[in-house]
Amino acid sequence: MPAPRKYPEELRERAIRMTLDARKDPVSRPGACARIGAQLGINPETLRGWVTQAEVDAGGRPGTTTTDAAKLADLVRENRVASSERDLGFGFGFLRGPQWRPCDRC
Repeated sequence: MPAPRKYPEELRERAIRMTLDARKDPVSRPGACARIGAQLGINPETLRGWVTQAEVDAGGRPGTTTTDAAKLADLVRENRVASSERDLGFGFGFLRGPQWRPCDRC
């Protein structure tokens, strides 16, 4: 279960939109994340990360998009489950030694 989010989704979207608008203006570009973060009560580094990810998702910056990262995480999880199931069958009798069989005299 994922951890609860500290900031509501509406606040996050508003902050990203405000920061992207501020970055378009060359005068307000320096310190846009710090200024808008202080206005909205958001850590500037958190806001910078949100804006960077929004730019990647929009195709304006190279990187892994949110949907690609989610797909990759699902594939890794599936591979981990399949690998663990495969390993369970391999090590089943490892600590027990050879299988016990009755002797011919019994």
